[in-house]
Amino acid sequence: MSASIVTSASTVGRASIVQIRAAVRRRRLFVVGGVVVALVAIAATALSLGAYAIAPADLWRTLWGGGSAREAYVVFQVRMPRLLMGVLVGACLGVAGALLQSLLGNPLASPDLLGISGGSGAAAVFGLLILGIGGPALAIVAFAGGIGVAAFLLLAGRRRADGGYRLILAGVGVAFLCAALTSYLMVRAKLELAQDALIWLTGSLASTPWWNVVTVAVVALLAVPAIVACARWLPLTQLGAPTAASLGVRAGTVRLAAIGTAVLLTAVTCAFAGPISFIAMCAPAIARPLLGHGAVAIGTSAAVGAVLLAAADLLAQYALPGHAVPVGVVTGALGAVFLLWMLATSKGRQL
Repeated sequence: MSASIVTSASTVGRASIVQIRAAVRRRRLFVVGGVVVALVAIAATALSLGAYAIAPADLWRTLWGGGSAREAYVVFQVRMPRLLMGVLVGACLGVAGALLQSLLGNPLASPDLLGISGGSGAAAVFGLLILGIGGPALAIVAFAGGIGVAAFLLLAGRRRADGGYRLILAGVGVAFLCAALTSYLMVRAKLELAQDALIWLTGSLASTPWWNVVTVAVVALLAVPAIVACARWLPLTQLGAPTAASLGVRAGTVRLAAIGTAVLLTAVTCAFAGPISFIAMCAPAIARPLLGHGAVAIGTSAAVGAVLLAAADLLAQYALPGHAVPVGVVTGALGAVFLLWMLATSKGRQL
């Protein structure tokens, strides 16, 4: 009798697990489908609108090589690079935010609040205003600034039981220091150079050349193996270092890989698009509730980040007729609203 009871209980338990996994798969497919539909709609709108409007039928024909020379130029040389850069940058920032928030267990952890974006921005402003460089050289300097800040943060948070909190505090301090340095450089610069630096600091996708898109895409592809490894091992490290070690996972190695990947993605996006704020913080916070099962949600965060930034750039171009603004202005406003929402909900009261 007791054996049959145990067997039936085990069968019921396995059936429950199967049902839960099936429900998780259905919800994931539903979320991914919704995000893809939203991204396609935003892309079609972005490629159609502008000073030279293109009808949907003409756009479809142009995408398949049947449009006029003018339509092909507008779509493939003007609008497509900007759209793809927005998608790539948003996806990279979404992944970076998901990695940092999962690693530190804090929904406010993001590259801009930890000072990584600020380091890239300060280095770029120094290169632009003091060294007088631009183009690829400016991108390299901005990348080096983000890497330098990340190295400092790793030293500040290593080998400590409260490394996550130390990392956040050190990042906030570095962010203020970089902001002070940037302000000092801007005050001493000539007006024309300061205006160029201000546009870059705000974050913009305007006038994006194809080589920028290709560079960001290559770096993102090179980071995919590390992202997959982090997605697999990060949930185990969240159980604590002793538990992770008993399961054969080196928490320190996973921590280094997660931070290094987040820094790489953030630094390369800042180098080409500027320090676009709040996408890295908002995308994971939106993706996790969509999935509904407490996952790291790296892939979903990437998709949500791509949609957020592409939609924000669309608003930046056409929300004010005749007055396009940098996309960083829109993401900053959306981020402020998001923070106020978090403070007004139970999530914010738990911080």
